[in-house]
Amino acid sequence: MIAVTISNAHQKGTPIDLINSIKEVGFEHVFVEWYNKDWEISQQQQLDYVRKLGLNVIFAHLGYQKINNIWLEGEAGEGFVERYKNDLKLCRENGIDLVCMHLTSKSEAPAPNEIGLARFQKIADYAKELGIKIAFENTKIKGYQEYILKNIKNDNVGICLDSGHLHAHFKDELDFDLLKDKIFCVHLHDNHGEKDEHLIPFEGTIDWDWLMDKLISCNYKGPITMELVYQNHYIEQDMTEFYKKGYEAGQRLEKMMEEKTA
Repeated sequence: MIAVTISNAHQKGTPIDLINSIKEVGFEHVFVEWYNKDWEISQQQQLDYVRKLGLNVIFAHLGYQKINNIWLEGEAGEGFVERYKNDLKLCRENGIDLVCMHLTSKSEAPAPNEIGLARFQKIADYAKELGIKIAFENTKIKGYQEYILKNIKNDNVGICLDSGHLHAHFKDELDFDLLKDKIFCVHLHDNHGEKDEHLIPFEGTIDWDWLMDKLISCNYKGPITMELVYQNHYIEQDMTEFYKKGYEAGQRLEKMMEEKTA
């Protein structure tokens, strides 16, 4: 199964244009951004249009603006618990049973601590009540996923493995033994090891053969999910052609996985 993001970071066209192109080139599965931002075409409208076209939503990516406050004492940090509970409730009402969340944003954040842990535990417990799994994404700083996995024992808590962040920010170093059976979803995109470029796979320097082996070693059997963004030099080409190239890269990765597990 190959999936792709409905990204609102596009620099040309509208989300409706993106969704139409995604459908046209052959994608059948997507994930949506649930960021609670004042988009011209709202997150609910995007979700409704995705389903109108018969596309399957595999998960929602929740927002992360000012998420570093969740690790700090005070009202601002505590407010994230209710914010995410509301997001989870809305996702459940929309038939979405997996969400991706950040643990930090930017390149610096408070060290992982019991204040943030207690808040994430409340969020995880509420998600479990709703029958929703949470996949915490590796972003720019090491250690946070490990801290959560070692301290929150809920079976509905796992991770989203982001290949671009792993390569550029973690230099391909991660405790994959800890992640066994815990990778709930992936964000697959490429870069040259220095910054998060969101390139189509095979256009950067990620060793995809190595990464597919790592996913297999962790017993990952989920979708090959592409986090493609129609931006930067890509907008010089037609939007549908961009997603066509992305879909073909996804097919190549899917074939690699199939051959390795045959």
